[in-house]
Amino acid sequence: MDQSSLLGFVAEVAGDRALRVEESFGDGFVRLRVGEAERRQAQHDIRCVEDAVVELLRNARDAAARQIYVATTREADTRTLTVLDDGTGIPAAMQERIFEARVTSKLDSMHMDKWGVHGRGMALFSIRENAQSAQVMASGEGLGSSLRVVTDARDLPERSDQSTWPSLGAADGEEGEGRRLTGPHNICRTCCEFALEEQRGCELWLGSPAEIIATARRHARHSVSTTDLLFSDDLSAVPIVERLRFASSAQQLMELAANLGLTISERTAHRILAGQIKPLRSVRARLLHLATPSQEPQEIDLYRDRRGLKLDARDVDEFSRSMERDFELLASKYYLELAAQPRVRVSGSHITVTFEVSKLD
Repeated sequence: MDQSSLLGFVAEVAGDRALRVEESFGDGFVRLRVGEAERRQAQHDIRCVEDAVVELLRNARDAAARQIYVATTREADTRTLTVLDDGTGIPAAMQERIFEARVTSKLDSMHMDKWGVHGRGMALFSIRENAQSAQVMASGEGLGSSLRVVTDARDLPERSDQSTWPSLGAADGEEGEGRRLTGPHNICRTCCEFALEEQRGCELWLGSPAEIIATARRHARHSVSTTDLLFSDDLSAVPIVERLRFASSAQQLMELAANLGLTISERTAHRILAGQIKPLRSVRARLLHLATPSQEPQEIDLYRDRRGLKLDARDVDEFSRSMERDFELLASKYYLELAAQPRVRVSGSHITVTFEVSKLD
């Protein structure tokens, strides 16, 4: 039997799907055959940082993300991009393999949009080939993802003006539809184009790591209650974008952020916790000059919740007796005596001890 006859027999028995797959890894992930990957070839490869940003955003969108956070910094020639999303996530066994050529989870759901075909299993491979590093910082099935990409501008160029935000020309379309963006084709404009194109599917924020942390702490969905984790430091089952809101100290915030690929100093962490770094408006809201909602969700202070727990009556009584003994220091110096046992009262985040005293003659 010649090759064409064999392929026809396989197609008849197993269907077209078998001819498109070279290897199956489980959990919906497959390695496409070369021919199938080439058929899905996008309009262009990764030629600049802005191309990488587009592919990372499309990757989050195709993972059903509703919230996408893009943190970016540049030091000398080094550009760092960290993209967090609340999508379906990546199984642990696939977090390295997704950067291999032709590996995709979109065998039957490749996406055609204004940037071309997405789903041929080459985008993340192309990014890693053109970057200093590309890795999954944190992810899990149903938990969303955090991907960090580090590039060198000498190898992968970018627009020289990365600070200018685009403007939206006047048109009849609502919510940016039919309106053209003007300005340099930088990361900001790339994110704006994506935000307008996908505004009915997801919301996008763009800023520095500190701004993204402050924003995620404010806007991330609360699928896990703080009370569920009150006595546990294990956040492995908590969605990626929600983990930052569980930090109760600057050191803990730094550690949680670093695990997600976001680097900040201790001073910056203190400023975030103190509310000195304000959350960002979404890219779409900024571009369309939309007003910020008057009622923002209240940020939960986990530290305060812990201090607000009720004290056991036996512990209160023992603490009161301890205060009574310590009061002797003042009693001997100032000729005082206690009129009653010290009263201990717990209110919110405060513990108040009241001493009723009388002066000795």
